[in-house]
Amino acid sequence: MTVVSVIGWLGAPALLAAYSLLTVQRLTVRSRAYGLLNGAGSLALVVNGTAHSAWPSVALNLIWLVIAASGASVALRNKRRCRW
Repeated sequence: MTVVSVIGWLGAPALLAAYSLLTVQRLTVRSRAYGLLNGAGSLALVVNGTAHSAWPSVALNLIWLVIAASGASVALRNKRRCRW
C-alpha cells in the first residue's frame, strides 16, 4: 500500500467520524474537534484523489475543505472577540 493510499484511508474515516459524532451530538458544529476532523479528512482525500486523478472527488473535497476552513476561521474570530 502506498503512502497516498494510507493518507486516503485515514481521511475517509476522519470525515465519517466528524459527521457521525455530529449526528449523535457528541460534537457541535463549532467544536475544534469537528473542524479538525473535517479539515484533515478533506485534505487527505484531496491528496489521494489528486494522485489518482479522481477529479470529482478532488473538487468535492476542496469545497469541503474551504467550508471547514471558513468555519474554523469564524470560530477563531469569535473566540478572540470573547476574550476582550
